[in-house]
Amino acid sequence: MTSRSYDVLAGAPDSPVLLHVPHSSRVIPPDVREGILLADGELGLELDHITDAHTAEIAAAAAAAAGATPWQFVNRLSRLVVDPERFPDEREEMLAVGMGAVYTRTTHRAPLRPAGFDPAPLIDRYFTPYAVGMAAAVAERLEATGRAVIVDVHSYPTGPLPYELHGEGPRPPVCLGTDAFHTPPALLDAAREAFGGFGGLATDTPFAGTYVPLSYYGRDPRVSALMIEIRRDVYMSEPGGAAGPGVQALGAALAALVDAVPPHPAA
Repeated sequence: MTSRSYDVLAGAPDSPVLLHVPHSSRVIPPDVREGILLADGELGLELDHITDAHTAEIAAAAAAAAGATPWQFVNRLSRLVVDPERFPDEREEMLAVGMGAVYTRTTHRAPLRPAGFDPAPLIDRYFTPYAVGMAAAVAERLEATGRAVIVDVHSYPTGPLPYELHGEGPRPPVCLGTDAFHTPPALLDAAREAFGGFGGLATDTPFAGTYVPLSYYGRDPRVSALMIEIRRDVYMSEPGGAAGPGVQALGAALAALVDAVPPHPAA
């Protein structure tokens, strides 16, 4: 029996906000590590590049500072185990570079797992339970408040990595990822206001879109979503280095966004 790979940190009962932190961990279970081709030093460097380091700290700082504490859904395993934000099938465009729900290539497009690797056991063991857990967390917010507002907390490197399919675009200090169905204008405007003090922001560059559980995706307008992508030099030493004072500043900005979300749907 596998222990749960994520934590749900309770917020205020009337808060509709769910801070989702999918890529902050470097933890890889030993049996999963055995299926990865990289030597320990190579794996450490890959984790430096691929991990959204300290984003869980940013979310925690926001939760502590917000007027109404948001809920948090935090992945406790590395995205090199499974990436919970990928489509688990051929809809996923990152399959083109070996980075679907289970990665077979590194950020520099080198082999990560053996040719012919079967992702199904990792999907069954980690991806599916995570998706079920996230959908349940959204359902709880809907039941409690009549809406759910998912705010994804991510980061990205200052310079593009070879795996990026759209790395040629602008790389502002803060990128806001949106979805035509799930990102209402008021939520985007609130994010622009909250994150306006970091030297520039843009929408859907270099990363676009949001995460919504598939059972709600494109179907339920009560579920709103926005992705916050923070360029790593804003708050840490790259790659994989220590956090700086930007963590607290970003946490305060994220708290301001949380506080701009009303507790109940607009009439």
